[in-house]
Amino acid sequence: MNRREFLSAAAATTAAGPIILGAEDKAGSKAPRVGTGEHTYECVHGWGELPSEFEWQTTHNVAVDSAGLVYISHQGHGGRKGKDTIFVFDPAGKFVRSFGKEWHTGGHGIDIRKEGNEEFVYLSNTWANPKLVKTNLKGELVWKKERPETKEYEDRPDPKDAKKTVKPAYNPTNVAFAPDGGFFIGDGYGSNYMLKFDKDANLVKVFGGSGDKQGQFRTPHGNWVDARDPAKPTLVVCDRANARLQTFTLDGEFVSMTEKGTVLFPANIDIRGDVMLVPDLHARVSLFGKDGKLLANLGDDADWRKKVLAPGFPVRKDAKQWEPGKFVHPHDACFDKDGNIYLAEWVEGGRITFLKKVGG
Repeated sequence: MNRREFLSAAAATTAAGPIILGAEDKAGSKAPRVGTGEHTYECVHGWGELPSEFEWQTTHNVAVDSAGLVYISHQGHGGRKGKDTIFVFDPAGKFVRSFGKEWHTGGHGIDIRKEGNEEFVYLSNTWANPKLVKTNLKGELVWKKERPETKEYEDRPDPKDAKKTVKPAYNPTNVAFAPDGGFFIGDGYGSNYMLKFDKDANLVKVFGGSGDKQGQFRTPHGNWVDARDPAKPTLVVCDRANARLQTFTLDGEFVSMTEKGTVLFPANIDIRGDVMLVPDLHARVSLFGKDGKLLANLGDDADWRKKVLAPGFPVRKDAKQWEPGKFVHPHDACFDKDGNIYLAEWVEGGRITFLKKVGG
């Protein structure tokens, strides 16, 4: 199953109403719990209250700044209220501001990095006008990186017409921050390369490409620099359609990959302390320890997953079928400073779930 198949089945859905943080769901019943032991969380589905001039569209990714504000990117659609690509909320789910009308229809990966005394948003904008953009926290543009000018992206003969040329696809899906101030871009919906940039945003290396061999990718969708061993940081890539995580040196040399079945359709990564968080588009959220061992699969249910992945993806289209404590298509997730988790799901009409840590 690939993203095009998901897109072909997409249809509008009615978003659940806002829920402000607490121990009860909208019906007044106790919030469901997922996980086990110290990795137990209460699910508050439908988190975040939008003002009347906006409505949730296809939620994609989520990031938290140092003040605890939550930034949510989404892919806009015609006919829905509001054109801003990024919504910002306080930790209680109250709307603070929004920005990014110029990236409407393309909002995808989002991450935040502190550089000196200021924090910046890095947004991967796909489809309509693919690029990586860097802004301040209010959405004011710093720079943008468009199609790379390297041999991997040069025009090439059209296999359907020898008299024509075609441009290799470029659709960046996410960014990872290197310790030296550089960063990596995953061309997840394009030509399946990883692109390495230095601290001045100059492209220094391209590696990967399409395939299922080690070091190759089929949708390098999310990526993260794993600095849990500060002496030997590595780049971890969600090789989504190959159903694996691949690990590389920061020079792009292959190190290892996960065994079959460890992940199903991994979408993104976040790390807090020794715990790696991997939202999986196939209806679960996984937590792994520093040694790579599974700590918990949140919301994991084989029967529910079968229902979610049924032909036509009926659950994705119908919010009435969503069940408390179950996830549909987890697309991104991140920790806050207290170990709680914000989860964005790839569903029409959007959904954010706040996972309140209650274990440990």
